[in-house]
Amino acid sequence: MNKALELSGIALVALAVSACAQQKLAPSVGMANPASVYCGEIGGQVRMERTPQGQEGICVLPNGTEMEEWTLYRKDHPAK
Repeated sequence: MNKALELSGIALVALAVSACAQQKLAPSVGMANPASVYCGEIGGQVRMERTPQGQEGICVLPNGTEMEEWTLYRKDHPAK
């Protein structure tokens, strides 16, 4: 009886450990936001703003012009 109880305990511990080991974090892509990168390439700086819809990146260009970063990116990179 003690052997059966001991084996059951070992099996439960092994099951618990294997279940924990299978939980993996999603791999990070490691890719920068293309619109933010483009803003910097043309001399601008990105400023993050909170809006009712969430966060929005604003590209502040050297001449003082401010434009949402994806709007700027799409303007200068039209779909082919």
